[in-house]
Amino acid sequence: MNLNDYEFIESRIDYKFRNRDLLQQAFIRRSYSKESGGENNEILEFIGDKVLDMVVVKWLIAQYGYFCSQAREFNTHDDCDEFCSERNENQLTQDKKILVCKETLADRIDIMGLADYLIMGKGDMKNNIQEQPSVKEDLFEAILGAVALDSKWDMKILENTVDVMLDPYSTLYDEPDYYSEIQAWSNDALDFKYSQFYNLYGPKVSWNCSFTLHYKEATWYQSIQMTGQGNTKSIARNEACKKAYEFLNERGLLYTIKDEIDDPDINKAINQLEILARRDYFSLPEYRFSNKNDDNGNPVWKCECRIVEADYYFEAVESTKKAAKKQAAFDMLNYVLENF
Repeated sequence: MNLNDYEFIESRIDYKFRNRDLLQQAFIRRSYSKESGGENNEILEFIGDKVLDMVVVKWLIAQYGYFCSQAREFNTHDDCDEFCSERNENQLTQDKKILVCKETLADRIDIMGLADYLIMGKGDMKNNIQEQPSVKEDLFEAILGAVALDSKWDMKILENTVDVMLDPYSTLYDEPDYYSEIQAWSNDALDFKYSQFYNLYGPKVSWNCSFTLHYKEATWYQSIQMTGQGNTKSIARNEACKKAYEFLNERGLLYTIKDEIDDPDINKAINQLEILARRDYFSLPEYRFSNKNDDNGNPVWKCECRIVEADYYFEAVESTKKAAKKQAAFDMLNYVLENF
């Protein structure tokens, strides 16, 4: 991995590694370590699996659980301060299954555009193993395992990383991910501030989230404070971002497709193209690969990038699969920005 790779991955998971060797290890499959030596990501997967379970359970309890003393009608003299939940054990179990299942984790890896950074052996590369949901699931868990070790098991960091990578509220309730929308729209690093409060109209301890939205209207640069509330940080943050999205939409300040990608970048082209697809400008791109060796025995990869709505497809030939995919995606990205 190079510096750009590290910085891109860290931006997607909202965590900066102290030891970037751990971050790289999270992407190394056993097939590569068997061929080249060194460690792989399997132990990190084990750690991340346990981290994910713990954080998701804590999130669900924060969402649905409360102590009786948090209810308005609680009587300190007559009532026991027991723990209650709005959903029963079976319902919570089903919610947890949805959040941690292979399909959910694989989909989140696709949204973040991280599978292309896997470091694999020749057999895995030939079989396009990175497209398998189980491989993406393993990668999701390995990244969490790496964060756990790098942060020395800091629960606040782990909760935030799961919150960003999984986005449990949007995932569970199929809500639009306004956080990602506003994050992609803004040229600034958004500074979210959180505070807790007791909800007077229910038994929950709730969260406030606020951030400053900077925007340009006519020739003036302006700022406005956006706030949201929810039973968890991610819900409050999504609500604040939803208000920002609606605010921008009412004023016609949301981007057209040409505005969406300010600086097409070959190193980010795969993810930039997917961002446009997720915003319904067109269907998700399809990549087709083939490979052979040249006269000197060196591998040559061809990648075709196709979009159903596009009149053309683009192909690239490079010495590595990742490079071919990047180039084909970059060519398609420039095409759709000019023609859609």
